[in-house]
This record gives sequence, C-alpha cells and structure tokens, in this order.
Amino acid sequence: MHIKTETVERHTLAVIVDNEPGILARIAGLFTARGYNIQSLTVSEITQDKAVSRITIVTSASPPVMEQIIAQLDRLVPVHKVVDLTVAGDHVERELALVKVAGSGDRRIEALRLAEVYRARVVDATISSFVFEVTGTISKIDKFVELMGEVGLVEVARTGIVAIARGREAA
Repeated sequence: MHIKTETVERHTLAVIVDNEPGILARIAGLFTARGYNIQSLTVSEITQDKAVSRITIVTSASPPVMEQIIAQLDRLVPVHKVVDLTVAGDHVERELALVKVAGSGDRRIEALRLAEVYRARVVDATISSFVFEVTGTISKIDKFVELMGEVGLVEVARTGIVAIARGREAA
C-alpha cells in the first residue's frame, strides 16, 4: 500500500469583507468546524465610511485543502474577495510586538543595546522596566523576544501578521 503525503505550506490570506457584526465569528467558525488552524488573525477597517474590513489570516494547509478553504471563504455572503498572497506573488508581511523587560544595572544596559540592534523603540520606561515596540518579520520578533528572555523578559503582546501585495495593484 502506498500512502500519498501532501506538503503542508504556510499561506497568508487577505479577505475583504463587509464590516458587519458576526462576520469574524463566521470566518473563525468556518476554520474551527473543519479543523483548520489559524496561526495569525488581524482585522482592520479599510474604507473611510468603515463599511469594509480586511481580515488577514495566516494558516497552514496542503494545496488542495487551501483551495477548499478559499472556496468556502468565497461562498460567505459578506465576503467580497479572498486573495492568497502567498500564491499571488511577492508581498510584504510585518508584525508589531510590545515587549516588557525588567532589570537593573548590566541587564538594563544589555536590554537597551539589544533594542538598538533590533531597531526597537522604547515606548515606556520606569526606573525598573522598559516597554519596547518592535516591528518586523515573525523571525525577527521571535529572536528579539528570545534574547530579551535572557535579560529580564516580563511580558509580550503581539499584533499578528499584516500583509500586503507588492506592486501597483490591490490584493
């Protein structure tokens, strides 16, 4: 017997929807009901009148499953468009994190030095702690958080991925 294995790939989806109550729950429910995992989810209004929102979803699936996810999202009534940015071509992905670090003496100095290397901004400071704002790729933020763990990491808050296609055209 030969078992066929399909490769699971990470995909970033841009979903343009009417901004109405319950749409996020319906989309999350679609993933949950079918056993799909959402690795990152961000939502923002994208029109002046606040009538349309963009939902950015990061998930992993095999190509046939990804086609199924996109088709099911497309069938939801308030969904205008679904674009798999991963397949569509070049795109830019970023995440923002707030990282709280406590410490004194050499640990405090090292935290500031690392923040400078990672281009993190100090957005709050007390005598015993800092809150840094860092933006970038998932791997950059993961590494920054890992390093801050060695100098007094207290807490991390992350936004999730935002992504946009490169070039002149909208997703």
